[in-house]
Amino acid sequence: MKLLPLFTRRGLLASALLLFAALATQAAEVRVITSGAFTEAYKKLVPIFEAASGHKVISAFGASIGNAPDSIPSRFARGEKFDLVILSEGGLEALMKDGKLVPGSRVDLARSQIGVAVRKGTPKPDISTVEALKQTLLNAKSVAYSASASGTYLSTEMFPKLGIAEQMQKTARKIYSERVGAVVARGDAELGFQQVSELIYFKELDFVGTLPDAVQQTIFFSSALVQGAAEPDAAKQLVRFFTSAAVADIVRGTGLDPASR
Repeated sequence: MKLLPLFTRRGLLASALLLFAALATQAAEVRVITSGAFTEAYKKLVPIFEAASGHKVISAFGASIGNAPDSIPSRFARGEKFDLVILSEGGLEALMKDGKLVPGSRVDLARSQIGVAVRKGTPKPDISTVEALKQTLLNAKSVAYSASASGTYLSTEMFPKLGIAEQMQKTARKIYSERVGAVVARGDAELGFQQVSELIYFKELDFVGTLPDAVQQTIFFSSALVQGAAEPDAAKQLVRFFTSAAVADIVRGTGLDPASR
């Protein structure tokens, strides 16, 4: 995946100010929870949005799926209050079916792919073909994968498709409440699988590449309004900002592909 250069902060802020010049409203506090793959883009974009709009964004982070205490479904189950949620399409649709989100409010923000990383200085394995990926997985002494959407795909679909599900039960481990890259960086796993946007920022890692197309999973990360949101208008402004042409290169620079509106 080619990562394009980021806009300068000054130039992007000027674009953002123009974008919101006609949307001046009373400053609001917008409560947002986002999942891991969109986190790096989110952290770069939110300060610019705040400066441009006058709104304050109160952020929380968690996995798209699963029952870890800090996962997005668990936080909704505890009754935590948010105006906007950003997570994988599968997790979003599950919350929508549970009546937690406003029907028709889904907006796709970005597409994400699964990548592989190893600890810096260790040999980069061959994942260029499906057969090479299979042999790399079988040869690995330890494998770490996410407890969120990408890990669910690996454990329930890709491993069985490759015919190695039984072997992976012995060497592969699902990682809860931290990024897979941190586990690989510590030397606790030889191979790490997670969304590209969650791997490329670890200086202690060497990014190997994305999965072969035949076994790749491209996931949309999307936003939706939460039922009973206190600041729905400000939340909608934030979504318009995230999907604006002015910030597309910043999204690309974090390992994601902006979704077409």
